[in-house]
Amino acid sequence: QVQLVESGGGLVQAGGSLRLSCAASGRTFSSYAMGWFRQAPAPGKEREFVAAISWSGGSRYYADSVKGRFTISRDNAKNTVNLQMNSLKPEDTAVYYCAADGPVSRGAGAYYRFPRNYDYWGQGTQVTVSS
Repeated sequence: QVQLVESGGGLVQAGGSLRLSCAASGRTFSSYAMGWFRQAPAPGKEREFVAAISWSGGSRYYADSVKGRFTISRDNAKNTVNLQMNSLKPEDTAVYYCAADGPVSRGAGAYYRFPRNYDYWGQGTQVTVSS
């Protein structure tokens, strides 16, 4: 079992930065692949892949919409995964969720883009980018 708690969301102007953190409980955190997803407030909007990182941190994956602006990282000693978000745009406004795939990830690459492949989810943190 892994419990995930996100923090770091807030209101920021376009062009600004935020750093999201996800704190995980559980002794086997280091074996989980981790992902960030977001869900915009518009009706019918589905949860959207943002970024993912392998258990070791050696592989990282990004949605095209955030590539070059967002950076995912993890610290297995502290049981945390972070999402540094720079050059934020109004279209980045969403609730951001941290997710864990494990205790041993069952895939790689495009596998991480699908919410159904994750076993545990946090409650989300709101990010609002004003224009």
